Amino acid sequence: MPGVGFPEQGAAEAWVPLADVEDTEDAYLVELELPGVDKDQITVEVGEGELDVHGEIKEKERTGVVRRHTRHVGEFGYRTSLPPNSDTEHISADLTNGILTVRIPKAEKARPQRIEISG
Repeated sequence: MPGVGFPEQGAAEAWVPLADVEDTEDAYLVELELPGVDKDQITVEVGEGELDVHGEIKEKERTGVVRRHTRHVGEFGYRTSLPPNSDTEHISADLTNGILTVRIPKAEKARPQRIEISG
C-alpha cells in the first residue's frame, strides 16, 4: 500500500480501516472505522487529487498472557482519489465515537443545478 512501509519482522502488519464513502448534494463524506484511536495518532493529508489517512496504533503493555489477539495494531493507511470537483481548500475532519469523518466539499461551480425548460 502506498505510504505505508513494510513492517519489521515480528511487527504487526499494516492494515486498512473499513470505510464508507457518501456522495451528498454539497460534499463527499469519507467515514473510517478507527475504534480506540486517538486523534493524535491520525494524519489526514490531501494532495495531487488524493486523500491520504494514515497513522499507527501501538501495542499496549499487558501484564497477563494474551490468549486471543484479533484487534488491529501497527500502521494503518487509507488512500482514495478525489473527484475533480472537490474543494480541497475546505476539507474538514472529525473523530467521534471511533469514526473519523472527512468532509470534502464540492466546488460551487460543480454542483448540479436544475434547468427550466421553456416552450
